Amino acid sequence: MFTLVLALCFTSENFFFFYFLALFPLCHLSLHRHRQRAGKEGQVLHRSKRGWVWNQFFVIEEYTGPDPVLVGRLHSDVDKGDGTIKYILSGEGAGTIFVIDDKTGNIHATKTLDREERAEYTLTAQAVARNTNEPLEPPSEFIVKVQDINDNPPEFLHGPYYAMVPEMSNVGTSVMQVTATDADDPTYGNSARLVYSILQGQPYFSVEPQTGIIRTALPNMDREARQEYDVVIQAKDMGGHMGGLSGTTEVKITLTDVNDNPPKFPQSVYSMSVSEDKVPGEEVGRLKAKDPDLGDNGLVNYRLIDGDGMNMFEISTNSETREAVVKLKKQVDFETKRSYTLKVEGSNPHIDSRFLAWGPYKDEATIKVIHKDADEPPVFVAPSYTFEVEENVPQGTPVGRVHAKDTDVANNPVRYLIPRYTDVDQFFSISEDGLITTNRPLDRETQPWHNISVSATEIGGHHQDTKVRVNIKVKDVNDNPPEFASDNEVFMCETVTPGKLIQSVSAVDKDEMAHRQHFTFSLAPEVAHNQNFTLKDNRDGTASIYVLRKGFNRLTQDVYFLPIEINDNGFPSMSSTNTLTIKVCSCDSEDNIGSCHMAPHVLPAGLSTGALIAILACIVILLAIVVLFVALRRQKKEPLIVFEEEDIRENIITYDDEGGGEEDTEAFDIATLQNPDGANGFLPRKDIKPELQFPIRPGLGRPAANSVDVDDFIKTRIAEADSDPTAPPYDSIQIYGYEGRGSLAGSLSSLESVTTESDLDYDYLQSWGPRFRKLADLYGTKDCSIYDADDDEDS
Repeated sequence: MFTLVLALCFTSENFFFFYFLALFPLCHLSLHRHRQRAGKEGQVLHRSKRGWVWNQFFVIEEYTGPDPVLVGRLHSDVDKGDGTIKYILSGEGAGTIFVIDDKTGNIHATKTLDREERAEYTLTAQAVARNTNEPLEPPSEFIVKVQDINDNPPEFLHGPYYAMVPEMSNVGTSVMQVTATDADDPTYGNSARLVYSILQGQPYFSVEPQTGIIRTALPNMDREARQEYDVVIQAKDMGGHMGGLSGTTEVKITLTDVNDNPPKFPQSVYSMSVSEDKVPGEEVGRLKAKDPDLGDNGLVNYRLIDGDGMNMFEISTNSETREAVVKLKKQVDFETKRSYTLKVEGSNPHIDSRFLAWGPYKDEATIKVIHKDADEPPVFVAPSYTFEVEENVPQGTPVGRVHAKDTDVANNPVRYLIPRYTDVDQFFSISEDGLITTNRPLDRETQPWHNISVSATEIGGHHQDTKVRVNIKVKDVNDNPPEFASDNEVFMCETVTPGKLIQSVSAVDKDEMAHRQHFTFSLAPEVAHNQNFTLKDNRDGTASIYVLRKGFNRLTQDVYFLPIEINDNGFPSMSSTNTLTIKVCSCDSEDNIGSCHMAPHVLPAGLSTGALIAILACIVILLAIVVLFVALRRQKKEPLIVFEEEDIRENIITYDDEGGGEEDTEAFDIATLQNPDGANGFLPRKDIKPELQFPIRPGLGRPAANSVDVDDFIKTRIAEADSDPTAPPYDSIQIYGYEGRGSLAGSLSSLESVTTESDLDYDYLQSWGPRFRKLADLYGTKDCSIYDADDDEDS
């Protein structure tokens, strides 16, 4: 049998009691088992023996001594003290926190333990043979608990706190509850037993020591005097005894508002003024009752409760400024009444029944409203006017009279005016005394009503005006004759039978149709006895047209005109003649209208359709020939001679033949140059102004008609042109270069030279003499010294 002895070491006298309680059961059990074993020597036991004796053991936390703490000692009954037994410790913290002496079995704690980190450790103890490690005792578990000490102060985890309580609350009203926590063991000692106290906030608040509930401590705490309070609450462990640890927190307590203050007007009498030109709805003044309460508790409603101006003014509450706004309900009149008195009441709409005795929650004030005089515009005696006037009345006919008066004390005269925008066509005018007359005749059928305005302005005032509506009705006069109500065209079949109704006609009148007014119809006198149609007045505003004969033929006459006279029986009576157009049409067997136009005449018997087509084709061909001829004529060149009034200043004369030079007089007729007027009458040249031909001056003779002296002829013409101071230079320069048989050079034309494929040889120019020396210098290749010799010889 083995025995295990565990010893606890305590550093305080308070723990020796716990040590004794832990050790006493162990010693008692060990002694009991020893006696039991001694009395039964020689007997064979059939149950396993238990050599371990256990109880719950403790280790003080936060131990800071110089040596490891002895937790206890393991000892087996088989241990003879010769060192053959080895003690082994395993489990939580074994080898690190807890170590065992394998020879003696002493268990020590090598580190400082914190119960708040870990409250207990479970270990396993075993005794084995040192040499063979064979277990001598079965392993058993035991628990080492960490004994708590007061090493943690109380903490308020949710602070600081905010709370609200209504003002004027009774003493003891709960505000809120604060709770502190202590990390120490609440089941051991007083380390976690807390007590609450108030360090700041007396005498207004108190706190319950055990629960931490904060309550009001003073009556009638007024928010209007003080609204916020800072309270400090302390929590202390060890039951509040000396040596305990403590923690604090702040609590901000706000008093909420209640309606404990009635409204109060700062003044008992208010003075206001209003001008008489102010219109209803305009503001007169404001006043406000003071209420120190907040929100709905401070709302004030205003109302008029008395006074002679209750019908003239109204009062409302401005939601933003909470002021009473006095407004005009009706326009005041300075000349009638100079002032009004009002009594206004301001009251709280939300009343707390707990404070009714502090009331009444309303107040009254008096308002005196003084009127101010203003220059007001004139006022018409009627809000609007309606007059009647007959149409077609002459200019200046009275229509009606309007009247306005000045309501001011001065009572100035009034001037009237019709604004032109209300009477654009200026049908009416108004006099100084307000009489409206016509400017020209009115026509009811064009405009039955005239809606105008009349403006009244005070003479000598501030030119303020007042307008009034004037409605003028134009009364009807029978001045329009009746006329057909619908289309006056009728279609009738050729085969119509006598006595058949072909049309019913009605009439309209632009005038107003009076009650019982009707129209009468009759044929015009000129057709009253016609043999074709007749008319029957139906006496109901309509008339019927009947056929008198048969045998109508649209080829003979396809349209008939029937004048009908209509009378309106008005006063004075008006009548008109309206023509009914009756068209004769071809109809089928069911009297359905077909063609209403006259049939075309039959062509002559000898002219067929083919002949007509041939005639038309000939006409078209002739027109085409004429157009072609005109086009060809336009393409021809115009002659040099001007016919009629044509005047062309320039012309181009082309010569495609060559002459014989200066000696050739046979190529053309010299007489033509001598007599340019020609033999067939006067034909003016295009290069001479035809209207202003300057006459030949006396003394300048013409060469004879048969003369062939061209030189004299040209000189004469030049002299005539030079001696005419008014003639512009109408003449043109015409150059005639005559070449021919008499010239040494022969023909100089290059027309035939282009046909030669080889280069031209101009050496022959050197043999032509001095006149062609320049050309020889330009184109020749031989030495020109021979010309120099010739020149010398000539010289």
